[in-house]
Amino acid sequence: VSGTSVVQVTATDADDPSYGNSARIIYSILQGQPYFSVEPETGIIRTALPNMNRENREQYQVVIQAKDMGGQMGGLSGTTTVNITLTDVNDNPPRFPQSTIHLRIPESSPVGTSIGSVKATDADTGKNAEVEYKIIDGDGTDMFDIATQKDTQEGIITVRKPLDYETRRLYTLKVEAENTHVDPRFYYLGPFKDTTIVKISVEDVDEPPIFSRSSYLFEVHEDIELGTIIGTVMARDPDSASSPIRFSLDRHTDLDRIFNIHSGNGSIYTSKPLDREISQWHNLSVIAAEINNPKDTTRVPVYVRILDVNDNAPQFAVFYDTFVCENARAGQLIQTISAVDKDDPLGGQKFFFSLAAVNPNFTVQDNEDNTARILTRRNGFSRHEISTYLLPVVISDNDYPIQSSTGTLTIRVCACDSRGNMQSCNAEALLLPAGLSTGALVAILLCIIILLVIVVLFAALKRQRKKEPLILSKEDIRDNIVSYNDEGGGEEDTQAFDIGTLRNPAAIEDKKLRRDIIPETLFVPRRTPSAPDNTDVRDFINQRLKEHDTDPSAPPYDSLATYAYEGNDSIAESLSSLESGTTEGDQNYDYLREWGPRFNKLAEMYGGGESDKDIS
Repeated sequence: VSGTSVVQVTATDADDPSYGNSARIIYSILQGQPYFSVEPETGIIRTALPNMNRENREQYQVVIQAKDMGGQMGGLSGTTTVNITLTDVNDNPPRFPQSTIHLRIPESSPVGTSIGSVKATDADTGKNAEVEYKIIDGDGTDMFDIATQKDTQEGIITVRKPLDYETRRLYTLKVEAENTHVDPRFYYLGPFKDTTIVKISVEDVDEPPIFSRSSYLFEVHEDIELGTIIGTVMARDPDSASSPIRFSLDRHTDLDRIFNIHSGNGSIYTSKPLDREISQWHNLSVIAAEINNPKDTTRVPVYVRILDVNDNAPQFAVFYDTFVCENARAGQLIQTISAVDKDDPLGGQKFFFSLAAVNPNFTVQDNEDNTARILTRRNGFSRHEISTYLLPVVISDNDYPIQSSTGTLTIRVCACDSRGNMQSCNAEALLLPAGLSTGALVAILLCIIILLVIVVLFAALKRQRKKEPLILSKEDIRDNIVSYNDEGGGEEDTQAFDIGTLRNPAAIEDKKLRRDIIPETLFVPRRTPSAPDNTDVRDFINQRLKEHDTDPSAPPYDSLATYAYEGNDSIAESLSSLESGTTEGDQNYDYLREWGPRFNKLAEMYGGGESDKDIS
């Protein structure tokens, strides 16, 4: 409004205000006209134009001059700059830039999918520009929703219900945008809202088949014949009514393959017998697919409830360990029995108890509450005469068809005290003679068997024992070659082997047994006549070889005997280095003299010309 006070400026003057007009200040506007004015005496800045519009210009700079001497010529002056900003008021309604908006969405879009957005512009700012969107009319008000997004001030249109191209292809919505904060002073500028038309086109998509129901429940009795149809599922192709559908069962939901389905018409039938007592519910999953496009499939749950048929007979609820005292009286209760039935009739279980035949010793009394009592019919029982009685009891139900079974009670005769507490039921225990108990006899028998097994094993191991060598050294070989790893001392070594022993057969000891093996039999060595003292060593050795060859008791072992004698005319010739002196080749052995006193003899033998004679 024109004349609205904006701000007041004040100037000061150091002159004495009581002296003339020296301190009298007059205000004037130098910059800011025609929008603002200033009162000369008070310095109050006011608006000079009505209906100033912030949307056209928001910032203004006003220069005010203050002059003393009442504003007369010669007076002193000063200026100040005032920056004025217009604040916003809600004086502008929202406006849609387009009167009609077109949007598209595939028919397969799920509920909640965003289709697009609409936005109305508002020249105001802040809360004065806040807008709320809503659908006020159209043929798709129940199919779509719109929500206001606060940060962008847009209206987001979403899917509210599933779309179907074959049912409807185009929807028209009338969307309204309205300011949420309206200033009553500017109602005359209203209304502060705007509308636009939104047209939504539904696009066709090759959709999978659609079942007639979201789930199926079938009930069937457990005694139906194989191949009986228990129900039918139905599905159609929403894109083409004439498109054929193929049905199948998800075998993960029917591992036992109890059911099957006709692929053409969706009829589910039994392929194995049903048993409610094993499984009362079967949760199947049926798959529908287009024949022309097998990849597009749809599943639907199928719940099969098996209804009960009275096909099980009642039986004893538990195993009964029943006994009767020897001193029992007629009519005495010895057992209360009950029964169970796997079937579950609608009216509940009802059992009847009776005896299979008249029994002179016991009777059964039905309590009519699915239990019965077993009573005695006579006084006194003897476990020495009869220790156990078998009582057949017939149990039947009242459903159709009636099922019954016969359970046999085993009743033992026992000795009891005066209060009827069982003490002993073993009649044979009274007849056993005194002596060892059965456990002791079994233990003795086991000990005897174990001893026999040990003796047999010991004998078998002894017969299979192998010959063990007496010499267990790593260097033990059958040729009896012994390595001493010691260097001889030459002729000066008087402790060496004396060949004279071979030349004196009388000094040779009797033949001894081999020490490297265990002999199998002992025998007396055969004496041979001693050779004369002048017998040559060769003749002695040949004689010994002959004796061993002809001796049947000599062990047949391959043996290498060392006799310290080298034979002549060997095919392999001698391996000794001593014979190298007879070769025709000239060799120099003078270096043996440098090896010390121990090699002097060798040096004389190989170094001089008379070595051969010395050796012989």
